[in-house]
Amino acid sequence: MSIAAINEQLLRAIGVGVALLDMETLRFRFYNDTFREWFGDIEINRHLTDLFAGFDAEALQAALTSEGRFTTETTFRLRRRTMTLALAFNRALEKDEAIAVLVCQNISRIKELESMIDSYSMMVERNTREIKREKEQVEKLLLNMMPRSVYEEYKSFGVVTPRLYPSVSVMTIDFADFDRIAGSLDAGVVASELGDLFGAFDRIGEQFGIERIKGIGDIHFSVAGVPDASEDHVFAIANTAVRILRYLGQRNESHPNKWHARIACASGAVIGSVVGTGRYVYDVFGPAVSVARRLRNAYGEPMAIMADATFAKALDDRFLVEPVEQSEPVFRVTEQLAAARGRAV
Repeated sequence: MSIAAINEQLLRAIGVGVALLDMETLRFRFYNDTFREWFGDIEINRHLTDLFAGFDAEALQAALTSEGRFTTETTFRLRRRTMTLALAFNRALEKDEAIAVLVCQNISRIKELESMIDSYSMMVERNTREIKREKEQVEKLLLNMMPRSVYEEYKSFGVVTPRLYPSVSVMTIDFADFDRIAGSLDAGVVASELGDLFGAFDRIGEQFGIERIKGIGDIHFSVAGVPDASEDHVFAIANTAVRILRYLGQRNESHPNKWHARIACASGAVIGSVVGTGRYVYDVFGPAVSVARRLRNAYGEPMAIMADATFAKALDDRFLVEPVEQSEPVFRVTEQLAAARGRAV
């Protein structure tokens, strides 16, 4: 077998089509068997554009003349299948005659793989966006259930270490005559009203750096000094409580449903931890929480702030502190400026 025949078989084996064209006329002078398998028997002297419609012959000749090479891709139908070829033209000389050597490689499978990779990449990118969006939603939900630093600890280690906070202030709120009001309104209205009220309480508290721990029914519970220690936790709670009453007073003037909050505050020690195994909830409990809850239930007054002795003693002259019960150290707290105007909080 001659070297030429061996080369021909090798070219067929790797699916490479080879043709020779007159460089001036771009007419075929030779093509191999692979070329014939793709296009059938081609008449010698047939023009290149007869095979590749729309081919820019002028650009090809200009590139071969100036640079000696030209590459492009073309797609055509072959027996009801789309086929893509990579075309490489190179200038050569044969007996002082300029010819163009055309090497064609079937890249259809490569194109199919590229298309599959692109589709897969788009699918992965879409799934990544969906996972990111779901992760953000879960993070937002958890941040509504626990402080950010607690969430970061939970995310990093999967657990939250219970911590004792020796000096914090807590505030608990409920509404006077809530059962009567809730029974007289549509359930959807009650839920919407509580959502608006608790949302406003949270926004006011955020201005002073306090954390809403939970809301159950008409009970709103928040704390200052957890999980980040704060020397001003008493004033953060007091300012928040005063502004909540101010907000409710203004709201009740223009709203058909009147809500009168009972607020109780206390200072002392609490323990903060995530409780539960299936449904995680961050909670604080301890002496300060128990005192605030008891003051609200036993001494709470509509649109008033009750406080224990520890909380009351820590306030400065910006607030007016009055004893409520002689037998027990319970105090009513109002803003000093408001007290001077007849306690129109």
